[in-house]
Amino acid sequence: MPKAAVVPSPLVAEWRQLLDRHAAVSCALEKALQDRHGIGLSEFETLDRVVDANCGKYRMAELAGDIHLSQSALSRAITRLEKDGLVSRSACENDRRSVFVCLTEKGHEVYEAALPTHREVLASSWA
Repeated sequence: MPKAAVVPSPLVAEWRQLLDRHAAVSCALEKALQDRHGIGLSEFETLDRVVDANCGKYRMAELAGDIHLSQSALSRAITRLEKDGLVSRSACENDRRSVFVCLTEKGHEVYEAALPTHREVLASSWA
């Protein structure tokens, strides 16, 4: 006997719509940033947050929470950015367990070039 279709509640339907939109926008951003600037969305979001940081330094532990990446995913993104010369890491002088991420000059240039692409894709996704 076939199962009756279950209609999701309005709350579940809204949640699924949000997830669908997030996935579509994320994919569009990933593709545009990769194609035009050679960086992924996680790397761009990392640069975007570090640009806003106090004196250009961002504590890794705070950054992970602010961009909603796991510690390991953030570490991989930072490693890629560091390998490409876009950020540098330094230990905190007062607390050796803390690590700061700093934008390099090259990182700032890549960020400034990618920023219009990011904002353009966001704007077109909300149209």
